[in-house]
Amino acid sequence: MNTDISIHRATAEDTQEIAVMVGELLEEIMDAIGVQVFNFDLDQTKTRLDDLLGREKYFVFVARSEGKPAGFVALYESYALYAEGAFGSLPELYVRPAYRASGLGRRLVSEAKSFGMSRGWTRLEVTTPPLPQFDRTLAFYEREGFTVTGGRKLKVTL
Repeated sequence: MNTDISIHRATAEDTQEIAVMVGELLEEIMDAIGVQVFNFDLDQTKTRLDDLLGREKYFVFVARSEGKPAGFVALYESYALYAEGAFGSLPELYVRPAYRASGLGRRLVSEAKSFGMSRGWTRLEVTTPPLPQFDRTLAFYEREGFTVTGGRKLKVTL
């Protein structure tokens, strides 16, 4: 594996590759927990990503090794009184298995932090996949300075 990895802000030219990696991420989560919790469609994901990037509602940084996608981090801006205004949410971070334990995840989180500071965000928030299957993911985020704030992520389908 080449350790010469570049990271850049995603453009429309990156959306197909990012959408493929989103599918890999979701499949990995569902395999680990044994439950089909996501409905993934590659074309719909790419279309959605094109739209969100184009409207600057979603920000993605892509890592490449020898021109091939190795991982990505995605962010969006949120607002809350408890957070003292604007802050960033990190809904997806994915590093392809061949690049894990290489420091790439740390580099992507660092890119996300720098981007957040440039936007004046007060913090970054992330929700891990289900525990205990993803205890290593939680440990990674804690090593990167994230702290557990309590609670669980809940949803209701509309």
